Formats: sequence, structure tokens, C-alpha cells
Amino acid sequence: MKIIILRALHWTCRIVLGGIFLYTGHIKLESPLQFAAILFGYKLFPDALIVPLTYYFPWVEISLGILLLVGWKIRYVSLGACGLLATFIAVLTSSYVRGIDANCGCFSFNDRITPLTILRDGIIILPAIYLAVDSALRARRGSSAAKPEIL
Repeated sequence: MKIIILRALHWTCRIVLGGIFLYTGHIKLESPLQFAAILFGYKLFPDALIVPLTYYFPWVEISLGILLLVGWKIRYVSLGACGLLATFIAVLTSSYVRGIDANCGCFSFNDRITPLTILRDGIIILPAIYLAVDSALRARRGSSAAKPEIL
């Protein structure tokens, strides 16, 4: 019973997190000018980085989403997702603390940065942390248990 619950949790985390990354990457890719305005609004990035971030960053999110859904190298992909989400949380928190009235840009372009948006991203990082820890523990137990895509 415990194994079934853990397998279901593993798959649920992969599907939910992969879906989130696919969706958020898609909306940014679909509206690059709005995404560029969001990045500029953070007042955190040099102007020269806004355009490259606008065009390449959505592909990073989409790639993470696909890799999570496919199950390729979950240990490393989930660590990448943790790093990306931690960066999101840091950027949002920095903007909020500095009093910058900006949009989050996570799920839409009309989502103001508030403590709730920061909390939401804090909740979204939990499945990534679970997948990273779960994959690391599987790798420790042996190579045959380290292949979650077979579950």
C-alpha cells in the first residue's frame, strides 16, 4: 500500500509540475512583448538581458515540463526545477520588498506581486523538492530503484 501511494505521489508531482511548466512557458512564448514588460518591471535585469531572457526563458520552462512528463533524468531535472522556482521566489520577493509594483508574469500578465503570489510559488516548489529528494533516495538504494519512469 505504501509503495502504491509513493508511486502515485511521484507521478502526481511529475504531472502537475510538468503541466505548470508547460503552461507558464507557453503563455510567455505566446506574448513575448508582455513578458519583456514584466521582466523590465522587476527592475532587476540589465536592459541588454531583457530580450534574450524573453525569447529563451520560456523554452527552459517548456523543456523542464516535457522532461518531467517524459521522466528523463528526474533527479537532475527536478533539481533544475527547484533552482528555477527558487529563483522565481527570490525575484518576486525582491521586487515586493523593494516596493516595486509589478506583475508576477507566472500564470498571467495581470497578476500583481503580493505575499500570496510568493506563497503560491513557495507551494509550487514543494513537488520539485519531493521529486529531487525521492530521486536521490532511490539512487542511494540502488540503480534499479533509481528509475522512476518505470514505476
